Amino acid sequence: MWLTIDSQSRPLPALPWRRLIASGAVAALLSGCATFTPDGGMKPVSAEVSAAIGKDTLKIASSAEASAVQSRVKALLTKPLTADGAVQLALINNRGLQAEYNALGISEAAFVEASLPPNPVIGVERLSASGSLEIERRVIANILALLTLPARSEIARTQFEAARQRAIEATFRTAAETRRAYYRAVASRQTASFLEQARVSADAAADLTRKLGETGAAKKLDQARASAFYAEVSNELAQARLNVGTDREALTRMLGLWGENLDYKLPGQLPGMPRIQTAQQVEVDAIRKRVDLITARLELDVTAKTLGLTEATRFISMLNGGWRGNYERSTADGVQESSAPRGFELEIQIPIFDGGEVNMRRSREIYMQAVNRLMEKAVNVRSEARAAYLTYRGSYDIARQYQNSILPLRQTINEQALLEYNGMLIDVFELLTTARESIATNIAAIVAKRNFFIATVDFETAIIGGGSAAGSSGEGPAKAVAAQGGGD
Repeated sequence: MWLTIDSQSRPLPALPWRRLIASGAVAALLSGCATFTPDGGMKPVSAEVSAAIGKDTLKIASSAEASAVQSRVKALLTKPLTADGAVQLALINNRGLQAEYNALGISEAAFVEASLPPNPVIGVERLSASGSLEIERRVIANILALLTLPARSEIARTQFEAARQRAIEATFRTAAETRRAYYRAVASRQTASFLEQARVSADAAADLTRKLGETGAAKKLDQARASAFYAEVSNELAQARLNVGTDREALTRMLGLWGENLDYKLPGQLPGMPRIQTAQQVEVDAIRKRVDLITARLELDVTAKTLGLTEATRFISMLNGGWRGNYERSTADGVQESSAPRGFELEIQIPIFDGGEVNMRRSREIYMQAVNRLMEKAVNVRSEARAAYLTYRGSYDIARQYQNSILPLRQTINEQALLEYNGMLIDVFELLTTARESIATNIAAIVAKRNFFIATVDFETAIIGGGSAAGSSGEGPAKAVAAQGGGD
């Protein structure tokens, strides 16, 4: 139900146009109109990324910036990639990350839009018939939008800050996924290289056993075992080469490379084991630094502010007002008469059937849902930080045990087995079994080392964020309130 009030009065002392413009200017000053930043809100993102992981990131917004990025990409690809080099390359060349920065720019546009007063609507109507003429002029403004402008602007400001945190989290996630892909790709190359050497040895053993069989010095069973050993190692090498290709492609996707840049170089083996990091307050650091938790807090703040705006506009969800001026001219009995009445009009929605209770209940449930989600995330963040540290420390001990104890012992076993075989103290079966065990141990050592480096990445992301893309839809609970019309 709509109620329209029209009032005609004497000409106003000041032009209504001027009053409306003055009211809009006052509202704009009170709310503080936002302006666009030169870089689409990227400066805080770049600063946070540089401080946290020591890498540069930027938003490509022009052809000149795109050319500069390509030049930098080519410079990074002139030598074999390190893990840090791969991360730096991904942060400037990954188009998915650039799309996240575009989302930040969209949020900034929404913030600027929310800080501006609503545009007035101007209407002109002309009616003429049988010697009469009527011209109506109207200027209408959304009064409720003007009254709620400061609150809506503050909500949009908080949403923009949350979008910044999401952009930071996306950057951390890209860096972490790139490091994981890098370590998998290098470990696959190292595994394939080791199996190539193992196959050469297996081929030599199979050939020697076959020649001994021709002389009668080796049984047919021994020949079959040596040939099977060679076939099994060859099959493992084929699988390793397949892994090299797929893991390299996964890294290529993270780096955003294609065309002539696909022929980039990787090292042949994983880097040496670094020193173990000690952490005293992993939970405290995670609660303080995790960007997804910071984003959740900001989104809860937005939800609370949106709920307050919904309560403030519970009974009045539409309020329009404006100036109205008519010009009327008519001719009767040869006499021409004219008049120019002026006045104002006001439109307000009468809450007869819906008194705002529906929006109130919905907003409160959404708010409490956001509170519970935030509390759940805080609990999970603490647990994730503890689990990540345990995995990091445990994988370090496992990889170090392989390097310091197991591999040296395996080397000793291989040497002694070969000596005993040459001295005819053991047969071919025992020698092949020792060789097969040695291959499995060496591959397990490479996997353990790779797992340690990946656990290092997981531990870092458990503290600062960016560990997983799951659930990062970019829509917080406040958007659900706004989608229902709360505060609009």
